[in-house]
Parts: sequence; C-alpha cells; structure tokens
Amino acid sequence: MATGRTHRPATRSRGIPEATVARLPLYLRALTALSERSVPTVSSEELAAAAGVNSAKLRKDFSYLGSYGTRGVGYDVEYLVYQISRELGLTQDWPVVIVGIGNLGAALAGYGGFASRGFRVAALIDADPAMTGKPVAGIPVQHSDDLEKIIEEDGVSIGVIATPAGVAQQVCDRLVAAGVTSILNFAPTVLSVPDGVDVRKVDLSIELQILAFHEQRKAGEESNAEAAAEAETAAVAPPAPRGGTTGGSRKGPDGDVPAVMPA
Repeated sequence: MATGRTHRPATRSRGIPEATVARLPLYLRALTALSERSVPTVSSEELAAAAGVNSAKLRKDFSYLGSYGTRGVGYDVEYLVYQISRELGLTQDWPVVIVGIGNLGAALAGYGGFASRGFRVAALIDADPAMTGKPVAGIPVQHSDDLEKIIEEDGVSIGVIATPAGVAQQVCDRLVAAGVTSILNFAPTVLSVPDGVDVRKVDLSIELQILAFHEQRKAGEESNAEAAAEAETAAVAPPAPRGGTTGGSRKGPDGDVPAVMPA
C-alpha cells in the first residue's frame, strides 16, 4: 500500500477551489451513512440537506469532480464515495504522528475514525520520559528525541500537535525540518510555517466562545421580544376608571362594589 510521502492528493493541480475541498469531507460523511444503509442513489437535494449545504452549491462542487448525476435518478452513492475518497487521497495509507500525549493527545490516539478514513497512527510521541513505553490506545509512546527518526522510518507527512502552546512552535519546526508537510494543530497558538506546508487549526475554546456569542445573542433577542410583548400589552390595556380606582370596582356607600353586579 502506498504511503503519504509518495502520493499527494491532486486537488490543487486540478484547480478545485479550497472551499470545495473543505466541503468534500461533509459530502463523504453523508454518503458513507447512506452507503451503510444500502441506499443506492441519492438526489442532490437529499445529499445537500444531509451535508448541510444548498443543492446548487453541491452540484457546483461535484462538477469539479466531473460528476453530474443522472436526471431523475440522482447520484450513485457507492461511486461518489469512491470518487471523493480518491480525490481526498483516502484510498491510500496516510501514516500520522501525534505529538503530545496528554488528555487530548490520548483521546485522539483512541479515536477510531482515523483508521476508517484512511489514516494510520504510526507513532505517539511525548517529551515526558515517564510516558516512554507506556501504551496508549494500544500504541507504546515514544520519546520526542526520536521524532526525526520515526518520521523518516514511517514515511510520515502528516503530524498532529496536541502539546501546550509554549512548545507547539518548536515541535512544528522539528516536524517540518523532518519532512512533515501537513500539520493538524490543536495547540492554542498560531504556527508559523514555510511555503508548501499546510496547517489546519482546531481550537476548541474558540469554537465554544463562538457558541457563547450566539447564546448571548439569542438571549438578547428573547429579552427584546418579551419587552416588546409587554409594551404591546400595556398599549392595548383599558384605561383605569375615573376617580383613581383600579381594577373592575367602584366606590359605593358601603365600600367597593363590583363593576358588574350579579343578576
């Protein structure tokens, strides 16, 4: 089986826009779910809804792959799974190293989605000598002193950084110098890399902050709606009776008398 160091995806050379490339995994996830349910074909509308995009954008994206579907039938699910997997480079073996085996790194090591999507965790690396040899998700942790040797021997071109922010750039520099050309960065910092090296950043705290913004906005909208409803109610409420009395009563010789006397 080929490794990531000798085979690179052809998306850029074929002129596929980066925005389209970013959506291909969404389509693949939806198509894989359909395939697991033995669904043979799917319309652009159904697939777009499952992937969370509009159908016109989906059809445009697929046109870059040379796939246009069949009018009245839709797209062949199995063929699209193969086509997108091939375009993303998932029909070959991609050895990956994870650097930083703390709580997050250990969780990533145990993530079963890597193997099912064409990625093989070739090594787990940590700078703590106490971690060396310790099995995590069935893989023994290796010391960071052996980083360059591991990358060379396993033909690694993808590195995952799950270290503290303070050492992430140093780890990144070593990965790049050893030949890694794609990095998935979980450290809460921006990495500086030379041309030809791709970095994808995953910052969970930023994602939570964005969700907090939306929650705050929704709470503000609800408060505004409640205030508007109260104002509207006050605007249509009947005026209080003359004489300063309130509610549905008036003064009589023996005290308050209901405004409407019972028959």
